[in-house]
Amino acid sequence: MPSQAWVPDRPDIVDVLNTASVKDYAMLAAGSNYVYLLTLTHPDAGEGYAVYKPQRGEAPLSDFPDGSLYRREYAAYLVSEALGWGLIPPTVVRGDGLEGGVGMLQLFIEHDPSQHYFTLKDERASDMQRIAVFDWLSNNADRKGGHCLLAADGRIWCIDQGLTFHFDDKLRTVIWEFQGEPVPDVLLGDIEALGTRLETDAELQASLGEMLTELELQRLRHRIEVICRERVYPPPPPWRPYPWPMI
Repeated sequence: MPSQAWVPDRPDIVDVLNTASVKDYAMLAAGSNYVYLLTLTHPDAGEGYAVYKPQRGEAPLSDFPDGSLYRREYAAYLVSEALGWGLIPPTVVRGDGLEGGVGMLQLFIEHDPSQHYFTLKDERASDMQRIAVFDWLSNNADRKGGHCLLAADGRIWCIDQGLTFHFDDKLRTVIWEFQGEPVPDVLLGDIEALGTRLETDAELQASLGEMLTELELQRLRHRIEVICRERVYPPPPPWRPYPWPMI
């Protein structure tokens, strides 16, 4: 695992990801889609690493539109940032200077690969509550245990958000421990504020509108209303509630 020099809280990290030059590509073996670890260089930031998922490397799916997964990854990042939750590593959509063309470029998070949701959930319940309601909000159809990364500073990050924001209910996750429990008020307040921003923040509207269809945005607004009205975590749905594999 490379040692990451770029920190996610760097103020200009999004600009760095958008403008850094590619020094090297390495394909990551896991998953059905093409995923690369890029070594990047930047005149101000030096050398760092990012995960690159090109649109042309996305495998066709029966239930998600072709070529849309990279946009959903970026939409999830935008929503996480709008909530103020910082769950997803800094992410951009970029095609310039990338051999595979347009796709998602996300800051690589140096982490402990032996840690995941199932090893962390008991001691980090409040973090998992936040992730669980975020997955409900984003309609995540693929929350595996290994998508929760423990960084060196103890922060938990979420990756692999490509199967999100479908207009049909598709929540599939390993995090069902909180079903029937109240969603913490602080999280509900943030979600309610997001609902207001979706109506008043023209920049956020435009950014999400480039990534998602109008129907998908309507369903996002609807889920905000449902979460704020029901105020408890949902039970597993009647369809397949768990992703496979679960790690």
